[in-house]
Amino acid sequence: MDIDVIAKAFKELGHPTRLVIFKRLVKSGYQGVAVGAVQEELNIPGSTLSHHISSLASAGLIKQRREGRILYCVVEYARLLEVINFLQHDCCVDEMLNHSGGE
Repeated sequence: MDIDVIAKAFKELGHPTRLVIFKRLVKSGYQGVAVGAVQEELNIPGSTLSHHISSLASAGLIKQRREGRILYCVVEYARLLEVINFLQHDCCVDEMLNHSGGE
């Protein structure tokens, strides 16, 4: 687990608009959702949406797929799980050590 990769993901998700976009993409599942649908649904100007999508992609949180003229965004669920696992990895370790005779 590369701390720099995780930090970059948190940095990009730390922007309110990107977080809303990412959460919308998570809802779409493994097939993803068309960029135009995201733009319409969230009422975000195209150039602004493009900028935010680029930031999420650079952090490895999403990928894009083109089908004809339609561009889809898909969450990189493996990266999302890395970020979640990073937060959970050491959960309650100190508490467990204290209860196992480490006091």
